[in-house]
Amino acid sequence: MRALAGAAIAVALLGASSGSYAQDTPGYNIVPVAEGLDHPWSLTFMPDGSMLVVELSGHIRVVRDGELTPDPVGGVPPVYFESQGGLFDVLLDPDFEENNFVYLSYAHGNPDNNGTRVTRAHFDGATLSDLKVIFDAVPTKDTPVHYGGRMAFLPDDTLLVTVGDGFDYREEAQKLDNHLGKVIRIDRNGNAPEDNPFAGQEGARPEIWSYGHRNQQGLLYDDVSGRVYEHEHGAQGGDEINIIEPGKNYGWPVITWGIDYSGARISPYTEYEGMEQPLLHWTPSIAPAGFTLYRGNLFPQWEGDLFVGALAGQHVRRVDMENGDPVGQEELFGELGTRIRDVRTGPDGYLYVVTDGEDGSVLRIEPGKQS
Repeated sequence: MRALAGAAIAVALLGASSGSYAQDTPGYNIVPVAEGLDHPWSLTFMPDGSMLVVELSGHIRVVRDGELTPDPVGGVPPVYFESQGGLFDVLLDPDFEENNFVYLSYAHGNPDNNGTRVTRAHFDGATLSDLKVIFDAVPTKDTPVHYGGRMAFLPDDTLLVTVGDGFDYREEAQKLDNHLGKVIRIDRNGNAPEDNPFAGQEGARPEIWSYGHRNQQGLLYDDVSGRVYEHEHGAQGGDEINIIEPGKNYGWPVITWGIDYSGARISPYTEYEGMEQPLLHWTPSIAPAGFTLYRGNLFPQWEGDLFVGALAGQHVRRVDMENGDPVGQEELFGELGTRIRDVRTGPDGYLYVVTDGEDGSVLRIEPGKQS
């Protein structure tokens, strides 16, 4: 399917490209929302019905009244745009309608010293102002990869941020004196809450919430179950979905189901005392990116299920969840034939998919007749 900019055109497609649960999949239409995006990375919904689309190259684009506005948002801070580095995510403050604050995660620095940064800014609908850096991952690194950069708010208004292991520094994921390979938790001013699991521990960074991660490209809080879900890339295999709990060690690189890109074994262990097992893992890798848990009325068959974008798999992976456990999987939207960078549930109950690349698109998934 080729998306048509601004066109109110729905293309009826088969309900599933493959998978053992195709009989349960509703018919759907794929409706183009925006196209011509430069490596779109994430999608955020605004209270007024507009959408913010983050481009890795350092732009935030606005989709308003069904149209992609020609000018990007002004005032975005400079980003380190190289390989996997760039602008990752934009998240609204829990009190956005009162304070107009947004939070940006991005790579900053230069080839020799770069890292994951979070900045808070005031957003008036067109321009960012009053920028304040509230978090910098330490130490900096000299690799343009594995930044993490996904964000989610908890009910107490503290902010979770994923920080990747920097690829060449994977052993740091097991050490508490740095932020690499961690999920960190800060308040809205960037301070480490006193109830963080390692606050006050000598030699530990007080912002750390969990550790032992590789490159976390999905993060969400589900207010129904109270769970924090995260997913991360493995090497060749070993992609994971985890339920994140404070203070827990998720094992990388001591335990993994994957092997190195050279074919060498990373570790002889897939489990080890004191380290958490994933809720689900994929070998071979699907290269997970973007994450949502569907809560809505338009697709009752999908209620409570997890949806993961698959870059290598070029589909959206639905994880059928029953009573908090995965009971099946299904590949969706593979007929698009492209890498999926993000997947989100809209406040309107539709599912939204962001395709990757130099000519990326935002697509809306609507209920439709089964072909």
